[in-house]
Amino acid sequence: MKKLINYLLQGLLYLAPLTITAYIIYAAFNFIDGLSQKIITKFFDVHIPGLGLLSLLVFLVLIGFLGRTIIAQPLKKIFRKVIDSVPLLNFIYSAFNDLFSAFVGKEKKFNQPVLVQVNLNSNLEKLGFVTEENLDIIQAEGKVAVYFPHSYNFSGELFIVPRTQIRHLDVNSSEMMKFIVSAGLTGWEKHA
Repeated sequence: MKKLINYLLQGLLYLAPLTITAYIIYAAFNFIDGLSQKIITKFFDVHIPGLGLLSLLVFLVLIGFLGRTIIAQPLKKIFRKVIDSVPLLNFIYSAFNDLFSAFVGKEKKFNQPVLVQVNLNSNLEKLGFVTEENLDIIQAEGKVAVYFPHSYNFSGELFIVPRTQIRHLDVNSSEMMKFIVSAGLTGWEKHA
């Protein structure tokens, strides 16, 4: 009996957000459709089918715009001020923010997959991504920065390697990242 109650509560937990959202949209549609039809009928003596749907879409876009500009932007600024005022928190946040934006942000850094020869004697090679070509700041002429992600982990190592020891690969960088992180188990599509 206890398991049945747990399953019932779990089902409610899964369906409640979806059902409540659907009900709110349905109620908003009915309200906006009724109101807009009354106004159009009163002034123009015309009934326009679908006006409620169009009005609802405009209403949702307006709410999204207001939420993003009036609510989200000030909260982001407050959050950023709090982060900036705490030195250690600022350091950690900035590091993770830079790492995640390198994966999915506007400035994707992991877009140059390479194969690097890391041991000249045994021809041992490692997969990685060139993250910086210009290393003048550390006087590493003829070298590039290569990030090597670890398998089954969200960590990796940054190596400075001679350009002569890397070979650029003509593969999708997202697929290469999946291949490395999964230890070679998943990645690019296998064509039969």
